Amino acid sequence: MTYDQLTALYQLPLFELIDQSRAVHKENWPAQEVQLCTLLSIKTGGCSEDCSYCAQSARYKSGVEVERLMSKESVMERALQARATGSTRFCMGAAWRGVRMGTQRFEQVLDIVNDVAKLGMEVCVTLGELGAEEAAALKQAGVTAYNHNVDTSPEHYPNIVSTHTFEDRLRTIRHAQDAGMSVCCGGILGLGETIEDRLKMLEVISEFNPQPESIPINALMPMPGTPLAENPQVDPLDLARMIAVTRIAVPKAKVRLSAGRTMLTEEAQTLCFYAGANSIFYGDKLLTAKNPAVEKDRTLLTKLGLGTQLPNPDMTAPSCDLSKEASPSCC
Repeated sequence: MTYDQLTALYQLPLFELIDQSRAVHKENWPAQEVQLCTLLSIKTGGCSEDCSYCAQSARYKSGVEVERLMSKESVMERALQARATGSTRFCMGAAWRGVRMGTQRFEQVLDIVNDVAKLGMEVCVTLGELGAEEAAALKQAGVTAYNHNVDTSPEHYPNIVSTHTFEDRLRTIRHAQDAGMSVCCGGILGLGETIEDRLKMLEVISEFNPQPESIPINALMPMPGTPLAENPQVDPLDLARMIAVTRIAVPKAKVRLSAGRTMLTEEAQTLCFYAGANSIFYGDKLLTAKNPAVEKDRTLLTKLGLGTQLPNPDMTAPSCDLSKEASPSCC
């Protein structure tokens, strides 16, 4: 969708906007289910990048301890635990700039992915920048989806990160899609951006060809020691409004109510689900931030009468729409 179309939606009265997003959601996701995803940091801290929101950057005194790449045995233990508690997608994140073929750490990651992929869950990784070779290797190892958020608008991005560019992000997304992986790509609200930045970010995401398979909408959880540590909390109604617009803009994507859920009441989360969210990160920890506990999430979903989506590890990546002009992400 274009920026003007997104702006017109965003400016609707909230109830009217959610009426529209609910109708789109029911048309495309009639089963009333929520995807449960578990996110594990397999390599924590010490990252060379300077993302202003991230406690894992080596440039900030955030108190996050640097940890080496986890052993395959430890990762598998956590993956089995996630499956046992109902997660259908296991996401593994590593704090580094990117991965390169032939390096020991990338070979270790491929070995881990290969074993996790045998558990019957969807496998998602977020490893930073990818080249075409690395993307193909991850796909062959069993990765279902690659997460690489654009974070914010192209215009605001240089204010948040200086060690890589917005175009670098788009290049990685293209490589992942060219390799046949689904793409999980969203953004973060609360980075000091304007409403215009939020909608320009969504314009970029919605015009990917093919569109993302899932879109995380994160609310900044300010981390001590980072440049954005004092940023104010995102208004829950603004979050719900953004989820509603995202649902309309990308009807077939899972919209993930992601970081920041600890700051939401049950009522606010309920509004987000009603507006079109149908995926959550599930478990006690979200990389370096807290996340609602498993039991609490299960209780809320039961109250709302929402089921849980079954895993689809053999899911095929979305196809390009050949009727549209090729975008930077078109295969």
